[in-house]
Amino acid sequence: MAVILIVEDDGFLREDAEMMIQDWGHEILSASDVDAALLLLRSPQQIDALFTDIYLKKAVLGGFELAHEAIKLRLNLRVLYTTGNTINEKMKTLFVDGAHFLQKPYTRFQLQNSVEVLLAA
Repeated sequence: MAVILIVEDDGFLREDAEMMIQDWGHEILSASDVDAALLLLRSPQQIDALFTDIYLKKAVLGGFELAHEAIKLRLNLRVLYTTGNTINEKMKTLFVDGAHFLQKPYTRFQLQNSVEVLLAA
């Protein structure tokens, strides 16, 4: 099973994702903002994947910036982005290589499928 860092500024959505992913046997770390996520990423804690909202309060395009910094810190980190906003082709160029995307709102099944595909990559 994997250790997944969830970065979501909406507490309800973060807790919901945490519960679902834990139900599938994965360990969860969570953060509500970029700074808290970077503290975890800079720690010796094992982290296999990053599941981050793109738009985080106090950080325009924070999820993009976070993912790029995270990849510098952990080269083999897998990244899954999410947002309720529309993603256009220009924005997709901001994705880190190999990243996946899950549109909000998502169902339990969609999240599970996305996590499975991400971890299998």
